[in-house]
Amino acid sequence: MKVYYNLNLSGFSNCYLVANESTNEALLVDPGEVTEALISQIEDNHYKLVAVLVTHNHGSHVKGIKTLEKIYSPQIYAADWEVAGERTNVITGDGKVKVASMNVHYMAVPGHTSDSVVFKIENLLFTGDVLFAGTTGSTNSNYSKVILKSTIEKKIFTLSDDCIIMPGHGPLSTLEAAKQFNYDL
Repeated sequence: MKVYYNLNLSGFSNCYLVANESTNEALLVDPGEVTEALISQIEDNHYKLVAVLVTHNHGSHVKGIKTLEKIYSPQIYAADWEVAGERTNVITGDGKVKVASMNVHYMAVPGHTSDSVVFKIENLLFTGDVLFAGTTGSTNSNYSKVILKSTIEKKIFTLSDDCIIMPGHGPLSTLEAAKQFNYDL
């Protein structure tokens, strides 16, 4: 597995291209913007883009999907049907799907939004706006903050400390660092 990082300057959000090097299939996590650099990563490496994983339905995480659909035919996985309408493979709760010949585990982690999902591929956690280096995502009420913290502790903090947090904004972190130094937890 190989991971490429792309920064969406218009929303300062992170997008990740995850490639299975043995099959040359790839998926994108949170394509907020489709840039020439992102297309070059796909095309120059001869990857077949087979899927898009969406952590939540905010523009800085999904705006690039319409452009991608004009170039490729990826499957869209999200917890909100409105992300891509009938092309959305709606995922709910916790589960696992096989995407790009990789096992992709997903878990619902509401709080930042009702449709927030964290994806786990091997030891990588694509957390969207649920968990960042040093803090958690914003919420619109104290109740949502309690739900978010509780779900992070029950679902994410039970995973191995060597998991790498690949957030929707900001720098990478590790689960071990989040457990020790996260300001909100």
